[in-house]
Amino acid sequence: MAELSKKKVKFLFLLTAVLLTGCANQLPPGGGAVDLVPPVIESTYPKNGTTNFKDNYIEIDFSKFIVHSTFNDALFISPAISGQTEYDWTNKSVKVYFPGKLKQNVTYVVSVGTGVQDYNNHNHMSQSYSFAFSTGSKIDRGNISGKVFADKPSGIMMFAYLKGDSAINPLKYKPDYISQTGNGGEYKLLGLKSGEYRIFAVRDQYMDLIYQPEQDEIGIPFQDIILTDKDTLYSGLNFFVSKFDTVKPRLINAVMTDRNHVLLKYSEEIDTSTIKPSNFILIDSTSGKTVKPIYAFKGNTKTGEMVLAVDSTFPVKDEAFVLAKYIKDLFGNVFRSDNTALTLSEKADTTKPGIFKTLPPNGSSDADFIDQSFTFYFNDAFDSLSAKKGISFTDTAGSSVPYRLHFIDDATFTVKPDHQLKPNNYYLIKLNLSYFKDIAGNKYDSLYQYKFKTINGLDFTGISGKLTGTDLSNEPVLVLENLTSEKIIYKQPVANNLDFVFKRVLPGKYRFWCFYDKNGNGEYDYGKAFPYIPSERFWVYPDTLNLKARWTQTNLVFGIKSR
Repeated sequence: MAELSKKKVKFLFLLTAVLLTGCANQLPPGGGAVDLVPPVIESTYPKNGTTNFKDNYIEIDFSKFIVHSTFNDALFISPAISGQTEYDWTNKSVKVYFPGKLKQNVTYVVSVGTGVQDYNNHNHMSQSYSFAFSTGSKIDRGNISGKVFADKPSGIMMFAYLKGDSAINPLKYKPDYISQTGNGGEYKLLGLKSGEYRIFAVRDQYMDLIYQPEQDEIGIPFQDIILTDKDTLYSGLNFFVSKFDTVKPRLINAVMTDRNHVLLKYSEEIDTSTIKPSNFILIDSTSGKTVKPIYAFKGNTKTGEMVLAVDSTFPVKDEAFVLAKYIKDLFGNVFRSDNTALTLSEKADTTKPGIFKTLPPNGSSDADFIDQSFTFYFNDAFDSLSAKKGISFTDTAGSSVPYRLHFIDDATFTVKPDHQLKPNNYYLIKLNLSYFKDIAGNKYDSLYQYKFKTINGLDFTGISGKLTGTDLSNEPVLVLENLTSEKIIYKQPVANNLDFVFKRVLPGKYRFWCFYDKNGNGEYDYGKAFPYIPSERFWVYPDTLNLKARWTQTNLVFGIKSR
C-alpha cells in the first residue's frame, strides 16, 4: 500500500507539472516591456506574381497571433468575389476559402489593411499588405500609387473604377479594385489591367465599399489615369480628403423658452449668414396673426440651434408654427421655405444679456498689433444702435483708439482697430452693459472690461526660397498650413520669378504645399464625386517645416514634379 501511495503521489506531481506547463504556454509572459511591435505578414500562398493559379483558397502567415475578427474586416480581394469566404485558422496562419471557382484569366489582388491587430497587445499593422496572382498565364502589371493627406490617414480605402460606357458613381457602385492606406497615408493599387481609371480615396466608415456622403470623407482625383501595356506605372496621385454633405438642412423643432425667445433646432449646423430676422416668420394658425422677429442670433446654443427674439406673444392655447424662408448649411446646401410647429409659452423673460465668450480670450497677451479683430459673444440679442454708445477702446494711458464695429448677428460683434496698434503694449475695451438691453428690457448696470496685450513683434518666423518645375499659366498658389491649428493658414500666389517669401508667420509645425488655382478663386477646390468634377492638382513639400520664433528658414527649394 505504501508503494502504491508513492506511485500515486508521483503521478499527481507529474500531472500537475504537465498542466502548469500547458497553462504557461497559453499565456503571455508577465512583466517586462509592453509589446509595441506591430504584426507583419511573413509569407503568402500563392506567392506574389503567381500565374495559372488553380486552388480554391489562399493562405497568409503572420508574425504574431492575430485577433481573428480584425482580419476578417481588413481583408479585401479585387476584383470582388461573389459569395461568402470562409476562414480556417491554425496558430498564426489563416486559410481563406473561396465560395466557388475563380474567374479564368483574371489577376486578383489580395489586400490586408491596417485594421489587423495582434492578440497580445492589440497592435495594428503599420502598413497595408497586398499581393497579386493570376488564374491565367500573365499578371496584370498596372500600378498606381500616391499618398492621402488627412488628420488620420491610416486605413483610408482606395476605390479604383475601370472606366467604361456607364458613368462612374461611387455613391451606388462598388469599385473594381481596392486598396488601403498605411499609417503615413501611402497607398498602392496593384494588378491593374490596361485601361483608364478613376480613383477615389474614401474613409469608408461602414466598410461597405460604397461612398456615403452623410458619414464618409472622400478625396477626388485631379484627373483620370490611363495605363497601357507599355506604361504600367503611375506614381504621385495624391489626395486631400474632405467631407461633402449633399443633404439640405431642415428646420425640425421650435420652442418658446419664454414669451420673447424662440429656440430653433435644425437637422445640422447652419451657415451663420442665414441667421437674420428677415428669414423667419411666426404664424398663429388659429387667429391668422403673423409676427416678424426683431432679432436673430446664435448665442450660447448647441450645434444646429439658434434663437429668435420677438416682441409680440401668442395665447398658449393657439396653434402656431415658424416659417423659415431660407436655410443654408456649411456645405452650401439650401432649403427654401421650411416650417415646423411652434410650442408656445407665456413665461416672462428675466435673464439679463451677458458675455459668455471672447476671442481672443480676456487677458490675452498674444494679440497681434496688425489687423487683429476682437469678438464678443453675448447670450442674448440687444439693440445695436444703443450698444454702440457703450463701447470704448483705449490704451492703458487712456488715449482713444479709433475702431470699426461689425455685427456678425444680433448678439455677436467684432471690434477692429482702424490703425496699427503698438507692439508689446496694453489695451482696454470697455463695455457699459447698461446699453446692452434685450428685447424684454433686461440689462446689467455694470462695466465689463476686456484687457489684452499685443505681441512684441519679434517672435514671428518665416520662410523664403524658390519654386521649380511649375507652370505659371496654371496660376499656382502656395499654402503654409499650421498642423495644430486649422485657423492658421498663409497663402500667396507665385511670383513671376518663382521666388517666395512668407513673413510674420506664427511659430509652429507647418505643411507647405502648392496647388494650381484653375478657376482663379484663390481657394483649393476639392472637386465632386458625382457628377464628377476633378479637384485642383497639388504638391506637398516633402518635409514638415518646424518654424521657430525669430528664425527664418531661407533658400528652400520646392520642386514640383509634373508627369
